[in-house]
Amino acid sequence: MIRLAALLMMMAPASAGAFSLDLPLDCTLNDTCYIQQYQDRDPGPSATDFTCGPLSYDGHKGTDIAVPTLRDMQNGVTVRAGAAGTVTGTRDGMPDIASNTPGAPEIDGKECGNGLVIDHGDGWETQYCHMAKGSVRVRKGDTVAAGTPLGLIGLSGNTEFPHLHLSVRKDGVEIDPFDPDGAQTCGPGPVLTLWATDIPYTPGGLIGAGFADQIPVWEAVKAGLQEPPLKKTAPALVLWVHYFGSRAGDRITLTITGPQGEILAETVMLDRTQAQGFRAVGKRLRAPNWPSGPYIGEISLIRDGATIDTRRVAATIP
Repeated sequence: MIRLAALLMMMAPASAGAFSLDLPLDCTLNDTCYIQQYQDRDPGPSATDFTCGPLSYDGHKGTDIAVPTLRDMQNGVTVRAGAAGTVTGTRDGMPDIASNTPGAPEIDGKECGNGLVIDHGDGWETQYCHMAKGSVRVRKGDTVAAGTPLGLIGLSGNTEFPHLHLSVRKDGVEIDPFDPDGAQTCGPGPVLTLWATDIPYTPGGLIGAGFADQIPVWEAVKAGLQEPPLKKTAPALVLWVHYFGSRAGDRITLTITGPQGEILAETVMLDRTQAQGFRAVGKRLRAPNWPSGPYIGEISLIRDGATIDTRRVAATIP
């Protein structure tokens, strides 16, 4: 992904000797995983992240690190201990099913789903939620080191997308690892964090994109759409994009170029703030066949005139 440097806030890691956290997932941020939501810092009914952006929801008490699709979850992504400590409790056995699915099981009192809690000493504690059924590898009383495998990312409990919810607490109080002192004010700038390495604030981006011969179904996109190769007689040439963290007023530009030049170039205006969404544009087949050769799709997410993220995909029609 290509991100605008001016919108990335490189956070300063915690000072030497202070409690610090490693990334608790075996993934690469802004490539194979991304931060979907941050801790809610608004004391009222609204919700804002620590930068005063909208990547949170009312009462959210942790950091949500997501994988792009259900297929990525099914391939297995390891959850790891963020720091050394002792496991004080676990839960396993809850099904991996989105909470908004018709017929989903009752989760009252079990919103965390499958997960565990680690005591790190000196009042520090972390909680790991929404792990995959049957994947929790540690038990109460186990001692773990930073990076110890704990299980797999899942879809259990109160969640609508596969992700790890990480809560950090000090003496029982939720702490935002991106701004543990609560000193950050709106706008970019370095702050002290609990992360052992720099983690950039990403204000939204593109999760996935591809070509299809018709507008895909939203559920298929979230599952990890894998369309068959394009054919010469495909009824349409469609370029789709899956995104997160959009804001009202954002624009998405989508361009398709084929062997004979530009096929279409469209701009889609986004009229609301969304955790996730997708858009698709295309052109119907008007000739007997699509020309053989390479096809390139280029997508950009634009906010206030600045490019937040870009994605380039390619396909070949034989």
